[in-house]
Amino acid sequence: MYLHLLQLGRVSYAEGLRLQDEIVAARKAGTIGDTLLLMEHSPVLTLGRNATRANIIASDELLSQKGVEIYETTRGGEVTYHGPGQLVGYPIFDLRGDLPNKRGAFLGPVDFVRLMEEALILTCKDFGVPTQRICKRTGVWTYAGGSVQEEKIAAIGIHVSQAITSHGFALNVTTDLRDFNWIVPCGIADRGVTSLELESPQDPPPTLAQASNSIAANFGRVFNRQVLASNSIDELLAAPAAEAVR
Repeated sequence: MYLHLLQLGRVSYAEGLRLQDEIVAARKAGTIGDTLLLMEHSPVLTLGRNATRANIIASDELLSQKGVEIYETTRGGEVTYHGPGQLVGYPIFDLRGDLPNKRGAFLGPVDFVRLMEEALILTCKDFGVPTQRICKRTGVWTYAGGSVQEEKIAAIGIHVSQAITSHGFALNVTTDLRDFNWIVPCGIADRGVTSLELESPQDPPPTLAQASNSIAANFGRVFNRQVLASNSIDELLAAPAAEAVR
């Protein structure tokens, strides 16, 4: 079984959504197998299905001055920020396929999110950062110690249509965390955010390219897939039919 991979570099959020929609349509048609898109976005705020506009603290004037757009999305969750130095991943999987922990006709969305969290936890470990899940708080968090509270290092929010997943995760690598001051991240006001750059003992700190390669390998590991990289969207969509099996 393959996991197709396309690492896109920095693209606008609108372009990322367009490419995601194209791959989702191909996955629904069965012409391509499960796919992981990895990219970086210019600054943008996105609202999930449960989001409230009140969790955007910055004024419209400030956001306009900074060139920050706001998008309403179909993913679960609240408001979040995407920007330079953050690794954004869109896993496009068929939940009816051969997936770990599947107990019925398809893998439940929550179980899929738990597998994504596991891949992110392993990626943080690759850079010497111990992380964890927290009950009822989706995403990946650092450990608390002494007077230090846990902080979120990766946010997750997905959408499922006809058993096909879209949207996904955002891992802070070298993100300018001051930009999170524009919002109440994920609607959680009592915890902060952090990044691999701040938490990793690695010197020099991890780069976005290193984090991208690590998450691709760990998705393959967690989902028991051979990762098959493509150099372009056209190459990805032209993958042999034998690779598109569930």
